[in-house]
Amino acid sequence: MTLPLDPSPAPPAPAALPWIYPLDEFYARAGLSLPRIERITGDEVPEPYRTLLVHKNDMTPTLEEFYRCDIHLEVLRSEQRGDFYFREVVLRLNDSERPVEFGANKISLRLFAAPIRRVILEERVPLGHILKTSNVPHHGSPKAYLRVETDALMNRAFGLTGPTLLYGRRNTIWDPEERPLSEIVEILPPFPAPEH
Repeated sequence: MTLPLDPSPAPPAPAALPWIYPLDEFYARAGLSLPRIERITGDEVPEPYRTLLVHKNDMTPTLEEFYRCDIHLEVLRSEQRGDFYFREVVLRLNDSERPVEFGANKISLRLFAAPIRRVILEERVPLGHILKTSNVPHHGSPKAYLRVETDALMNRAFGLTGPTLLYGRRNTIWDPEERPLSEIVEILPPFPAPEH
């Protein structure tokens, strides 16, 4: 069961750091302080994060190829506002439930056909997988690469015991008419993964 965002009389103020939107909005609406997040260049991203992050491809198919396993969603919080659908998620491997990404995205529902919108709102399949299997024309353009010191929320998502340095990116997925299908913050777990 996903938790709705706390209702508020007005949406949060525009992000002071637009390269972490919409993750910053989830934190603000939950009354949480953001962890330490630093914007870096693609050249500063170490391996294997660089291979997984510094490209224009969708993250879900990239991770499914890397782990050789399909991925499903665990939705932590979600909300629909008009034509926009927001969710904070953990992506998990189907075979082991291992967490392979923490993040947040804003999806423009009106830009998708009704059958695809239904699959998105079922909250089981990651958007990148839906785009690939539904042959939706699109392209990505990462706007920033991130170095993140985890907080309690990320530690729970990844099964970590304390602050850990991780890497991620802020990406926008565009349709052929250059309309944003989705704005996404994607943060990857440590390598190698912690033992459970």
